[in-house]
Order: sequence, then C-alpha cells, then structure tokens
Amino acid sequence: MRIVEEDEKNGVIELVPETLDDLWHLSHIIDEGDLISARTTRRIQDTSGEKIRSDRGVKKTFYLGIRVENVSFHIYTGRLRATGVIERGPEDLVPMGSHHTLEVKLNTPLRIQKEHWSRWTLKRLRMAVRASKNLKAIILVIEDDVADLGLIRQYGVEYRGPITGHIPGKRIQQRDRGKLRREFYESIVESLQKYGDLETIIIAGPGFYKSDFYDYLMERYPEIAKKAVLENTGTGGRAGISEVLRKGTVERVSSEKRIASEIRNVNEFLEKLARDPDSVVYGKGEVMDAINMGAVEKLLVLDRVVSREDIEGYLDMVEGMGGSVVLISSEHEGGKQLESLGGLAGILRFKIQ
Repeated sequence: MRIVEEDEKNGVIELVPETLDDLWHLSHIIDEGDLISARTTRRIQDTSGEKIRSDRGVKKTFYLGIRVENVSFHIYTGRLRATGVIERGPEDLVPMGSHHTLEVKLNTPLRIQKEHWSRWTLKRLRMAVRASKNLKAIILVIEDDVADLGLIRQYGVEYRGPITGHIPGKRIQQRDRGKLRREFYESIVESLQKYGDLETIIIAGPGFYKSDFYDYLMERYPEIAKKAVLENTGTGGRAGISEVLRKGTVERVSSEKRIASEIRNVNEFLEKLARDPDSVVYGKGEVMDAINMGAVEKLLVLDRVVSREDIEGYLDMVEGMGGSVVLISSEHEGGKQLESLGGLAGILRFKIQ
C-alpha cells in the first residue's frame, strides 16, 4: 500500500493498493457511509445521433465518487467491489443519485473520505504501508550450476546474479563434483543471508537441482529451509523468475503465511479453553469486563467487529496495559471459529472470578 495524499482536515486519504493483501485490508477499512472515488469505465449510450458500431454504446473512463452502502471482497478472485450511490462525477455522463459498483484495482489510486478515521483503522492502514516497504520474498531459480535471484519488492523485481558454480562435466570424479556443488550451494546461502530475516524464499527451476538445494538447506540451514517453498519452472534465469511471478506463487504464499499465523493464535486460545477454561474469556461482555480489570494479555478480534465504536476504546486499553491485539480474518476457518464465540476472545495474564 502506498499513501499518495492525506488531508486530515477533510478526512481524505488517497492511496494506491499494490497487492492482494492490500485489497483485503481495504475491504475492512472502507465502511458504509464512506465516500470513495476512483477511476471507472462505463458504457455510455451515444445521444448525438451519430451511428456507432454497436447498440451497446461506447466505453468512457472518468473519476466517480460513491457513498458506500456495501463492500465485498472475493478472496479467490481477488476482487474488491464497493456499491453505493453516485455523488461525484461528470453529470453529463452519469446520473447523480443512481447506484454504481466501483471495482478497486491494484496500482490504481483510490480516495477515501470518512467523517472519522479511528485510530485502529489508521493503524491497519499504516501496517499495510509498512509491509509494502519490506522485502516480501526472494525467488531463487537454479538451473544446473547457475542461480539467479529475484528480490520481490513492492515496486517490482530487483534482479541479482547470476551465481555460478563452475562445475565441470563428466570428466571430474564424483567426490570432486560433490565438493564443488557444496561450494556452489554455500555461495547461494551467503547471498540469501545478506537480506536478513526473510519471510519467504521460493526455490524454483527445472529438473532436480532445486530439490537438491532444498535438501542441502534442510541438513545445514534448517531455519532457512522453514521459509522455503518449491516451485517448478520450465527454464532458469530471469525467464524462470518471470514464470514464478505469472503463477502468482508469491501472493499465494504470503497470504498463506498470514492466515497460518492467525489460525495459530485462534488454536492457542481454543487449546487453553479446553485445558484451563479460567485462563481465557470470550464474548463481548466477558471480554470487556476482563479488559477493565487489566487481565487481558492477548486479545483476538474478528476483522468484522474491529471498527465498531464501542470496541475501539477497549483495544486501546489492552495495548495501553502492555497487552497485544491480534486481528483475525473472517475468511478462514480460524476466523469462523472466533465468530462463533462472538468475535472477541482474550487470553488472560491472571485468572479472574
């Protein structure tokens, strides 16, 4: 996510979503009653009397603002749509007061105007912006004794390499070949370690070399291997990196890691509930009482309830007393389990009566 402009006086923020995760965040940042504006395309009937090639009219692109009534994000298609009443736009092209659905698109500016930006809504927005600045993943493509790196940044791919192993053909003994291959793998590891604590490494390429390198990591560098995902490609080099990008592997793995983290937090709560019910609370009333006592160490909040005005103050209280607040998506099984518990659950730092 990238913020283009902030107008605190009028409650307007213009931003550019850059990943599917950004669209997911926006699906919970945009609320009913917000005024959002974006570029849209509509078919407009030609009323000039001139003959056109189709009775369906002509496509025209312009900026349109709607007062939001409904927001929907389809996780499998990656589409974020907001439906509402048109309040801004060229009056000669669209009737004010009619309904329209805006599709929020990647890398396209979006203006959001709210009567009040809550601290938690802004925090979620800042979190998405910070994530955009980090190195999301590295694609490592290995083919024979050549490796190429693609650093996945928000603005695009930064290529590094090639790293070459200089492993001769059949005339070298197997023992020497193994030594040279280990040296080649070590040089790859050294390159990966330059980029610090990476979230995801996608090891790709044709043939068995990617699997062989992964096995090497499992044996020598298990902490790196835990972050690795294998992917098949038909070729190596930059073409192989591009193939991984076309498959959407980076987005899929990133979302899976976020979901896995959220599910772990829900499972931690459920395990404590089964083993020691007095160490946890759930449901709006009980959770709020526990927060007022300063007893909540970790608060799990369903994304659908986090923006409620009667909830936001309690989230601030938890953090103010040294606790942590974890947002849980309603799109996966962990979120559905939390929803069945009222959307709020707390792990206690001390038991209460």
